[in-house]
Amino acid sequence: MISGHALISRLAPLLACLGLLGVWQVAALILSTDSFPTALEALRAIPSILGDKESLINILASIRRMAIGFGVAIMVSIPLGLMMGRSRGVASFFNPLLMVTYPVPKAALMPIIMLWLGVGEVAKILVIFLGVSLPVIYHSFQGAKAVEEKMLWSGAAMGLSAMQRMTRIVLPAALPEILTGCRTGLVLALITMVTSEMIARQSGAGNILFNSLDMGQYDTVYAMIIIIGAMGIGLDAAFEKLRSRLVRWSEPGFDIPLSFA
Repeated sequence: MISGHALISRLAPLLACLGLLGVWQVAALILSTDSFPTALEALRAIPSILGDKESLINILASIRRMAIGFGVAIMVSIPLGLMMGRSRGVASFFNPLLMVTYPVPKAALMPIIMLWLGVGEVAKILVIFLGVSLPVIYHSFQGAKAVEEKMLWSGAAMGLSAMQRMTRIVLPAALPEILTGCRTGLVLALITMVTSEMIARQSGAGNILFNSLDMGQYDTVYAMIIIIGAMGIGLDAAFEKLRSRLVRWSEPGFDIPLSFA
């Protein structure tokens, strides 16, 4: 039996979306301009977009780029962040580079990357990679840095090598912080993916968005914004569910079951 409080918590996101759509509908009716269609007009355009083979191929291409950029960034950034957290030498070398690149909007690098690599897949994936890497490195660094030295001393006393201590002690202890960085990186992957496609307009969700704008198909423009927003909400919810399972042991009130031989 679901309590009233739990039911409200579950319905809160849906109610917020419905409220936003209601405000949008009323505002569009009041303004009554071609460039600002009503929420119902935008929602009606979604099935035609998802039912169009070419549009669906473009959206899947965006998801593929995002998955590759995110995956490569995770594989590179987590080990680097962990090493920075446990080695002053590694941290001293990489910290200045990260401090210089962190404030720069990654989309601003797109014209330079296009000069080097063209406007193909590699350029877009590289921008996504850069957008995801920095928060993952930072949170991995903070998580590794917070690991108690006593745990590492105990591991060394048990005969664990430096690599074994990193994988069996530092990585599990830092995992909650790492996954927080990955969740932030997932959102940034979506943002940089769309932005890169709007600059290098060949294929993808960003390409559909701006082509529709050029042709004055404003209902399609707003429908694509809804689709991209739904993608973000869905990916974030799925990742949060995965995160909560992986680090359930770190949550307050969780009791680790004990077994006795």
